[in-house]
Amino acid sequence: MSNPYVFLVGCPRSGTTLLQRIVDAHPQVAVMPEAHWIYQLSVQRKGMTPERTVKDDIVSALLEHPKFARLGITCDQLLALAGENQRATYSAFVQRIFDLYGKMQGKDLVGNKTPALVRRLEVVHELWPEARIVHLIRDGRDVFLSLRNRPLHNRDAGSGLGWTEDPVSTAGLWWELNVQMGRKAGEALGPQLYHEMLYETLVNQPAQACAALCAFLEVPYSDAMLRFYESGKTEKDLRPITPGLRNWRSQMSAQDVEVFESAAGRTLDDLGYWRAFPHPRYELMDRSARKRGLLLAQSSRYARAFEGVEVRS
Repeated sequence: MSNPYVFLVGCPRSGTTLLQRIVDAHPQVAVMPEAHWIYQLSVQRKGMTPERTVKDDIVSALLEHPKFARLGITCDQLLALAGENQRATYSAFVQRIFDLYGKMQGKDLVGNKTPALVRRLEVVHELWPEARIVHLIRDGRDVFLSLRNRPLHNRDAGSGLGWTEDPVSTAGLWWELNVQMGRKAGEALGPQLYHEMLYETLVNQPAQACAALCAFLEVPYSDAMLRFYESGKTEKDLRPITPGLRNWRSQMSAQDVEVFESAAGRTLDDLGYWRAFPHPRYELMDRSARKRGLLLAQSSRYARAFEGVEVRS
């Protein structure tokens, strides 16, 4: 059981922070906070050779990243890790960081929660072929409600699609893209490395969902996972699992629901979510189809996620 042991991913605003706290409460598993540097440094080759062997400046590249400081790992500790093997690969060096974080938390197994890696699972698997993936999926209409109140600060896709002018259908396409890319990667990884969870099952049947998750992770079930809030420090952190924090049926207008379902209805169907508008108006479907085409044209990776996905109303 080597680290990184598990990555918790999903479309942003799908409840991955809740899942992180639940898994981190397990006595054997520690979960790092978001670490966008894992992917960014790998792609940009910062602090490493073209062969992904780390160089001396890997330490400064990590310390310069705004998210890295949240781990509580010092410069001296990083220098010690870098000095263990001067020709270490990037994947091996990051593994040492995970191991050190686990030691600091008193746990052997260490994972990470970075939602956006749901669109980068091929890179994660290339770097750590044995790492497990937990993909959390939430009803996209509830995700939209969260996006509406707290917009994403950084989007590496969908620019020019109308986040400001047409936020509902754009959010639907964005949610669909994240979900489909994660599921497509999961098909290739197989059930030993990929586990799919519905947010609604997690909050409505938490013991059952956690038991299934522990079985996937091959760790004993612990009810400490359901008592994660006992270690909270703020009023929000002290809140236990609470269903119904977002409810599109009561908090979303019928017009917005139809627009969202015109953009992402096929994926809602695939996941078993009930639709209020099984057959949205033609003009809405046509607009969503054109916007989807623009989104997929931005990257062949996005387009591959939709290969074999039936287009329907």
